Amino acid sequence: MRPSAGYRTAAVLLACSLTLLASACGGNDQSSASANAKADDGQKIELTIATFNEFGYADLYSEYESLHPNIKITERTAATVDEHIKNLDDNLAAGSGMADIEAMEVSWIYKYLAKADKFVDLRQYGADELTPRWLDWKVAGATSTDGRIIGYGTDIGPMAMCYRKDLFAKAGLPTDRAEVAKLFPDWASYFSYGRKFKSKVPGSAWYSSATVTWDAMRNQLIEAYYSNQDRYLGAENERLRKTWDQVVDGTEQGLSAKLTAWSDAWNKSFRSDAFATIACPGWLLGVIQDNAGSYGKGKWDVADVFPGGGGNWGGSYLTVPTQSANPEEAAELAAWLTAPEQQIKVFKKVGSFPSTTDAYDSPQVKSQVNPYFNNAPVGKIFIDRAQNVILKQHKGPRDGEINQVFTEALQRIESGKQSPAAAWKQALRDSDKAANVRKTG
Repeated sequence: MRPSAGYRTAAVLLACSLTLLASACGGNDQSSASANAKADDGQKIELTIATFNEFGYADLYSEYESLHPNIKITERTAATVDEHIKNLDDNLAAGSGMADIEAMEVSWIYKYLAKADKFVDLRQYGADELTPRWLDWKVAGATSTDGRIIGYGTDIGPMAMCYRKDLFAKAGLPTDRAEVAKLFPDWASYFSYGRKFKSKVPGSAWYSSATVTWDAMRNQLIEAYYSNQDRYLGAENERLRKTWDQVVDGTEQGLSAKLTAWSDAWNKSFRSDAFATIACPGWLLGVIQDNAGSYGKGKWDVADVFPGGGGNWGGSYLTVPTQSANPEEAAELAAWLTAPEQQIKVFKKVGSFPSTTDAYDSPQVKSQVNPYFNNAPVGKIFIDRAQNVILKQHKGPRDGEINQVFTEALQRIESGKQSPAAAWKQALRDSDKAANVRKTG
């Protein structure tokens, strides 16, 4: 799930019919039969689901309860991903207290794949038959090394490039989104055009921060912090160091506005000419619109391109802990919530981009345009971007903590608190400690 999903609003689609529930809407015959049997016995089953931010499921819960009169759904919503993870970790360690369904953010599920035995292998409840729904790399993100599937995919964050048309015109760069898409086949060209832009428009930066650019680039590496065998790589990963050097060089060349992402200053910067481009998943369009307001309308656009091919930022999974007293019913609900029909409804309501390929054939998705971004055909753009993500990066069990170390190192450089060489050395030292927590505790 993206950092904040409350940025988009739209009407909810009509509910799928009861006759389609078992197939098109995501049920499976075995679990439906079990639930119906309990209903015949008069049993009322309460299923809890733990989420964070805004998943857009409230209307779906009501719909599911009307289709399953013996089911009552209760949602526990944490204000932030960090709060959600703390609750999850505490309850996992205690051996009790977890919800029947626990949402997992894409950057953190790898931590729990190392504890896959604590979660239901959804293949027991038909996951093998359901996996063709999703993009291959989305399924791979919730599959353990021994083949257990512990999560059903919710949304994704396919990456495009958002840019300021007016600032591009000032720099003598193309402004038409189709022409802009030709400028950035790779990151070298992206930084090269950034230097050209900076020479023409010295009062504006090329991008908002080193950390946002770092995340976009680092997520494209097949191996970043870990090998495919869960071995921490550290200093031996030359590609990670090359990516670091490109980002740091950009800062030293004045391409970064040196803003801390999600800070008040970063939010306010959208109402100025602080920077000209930002790597943007679909959900970020709403962030830009809310922050830029009337100032940015018509100035921002989005091009169907991402340097180096495809990239993903954001998305989640629904998992079923083995602590659940009703794993079969929980698995059925998780399958239904993540079915194409429900993903389309959530997309229309809060903007979460679907991870199921059937949703891309829906006119509700592929024909969507965004008036704020000069009527950009955002449905088509982000379908294209999603289908360009062909490689799955392996993330180890401490990936989130390690990335935080590198993020903080880049922030120290941009704030002038540390030299690039010193920041790199500290990042290696601190990330090594973070990686080795799993060996000692």
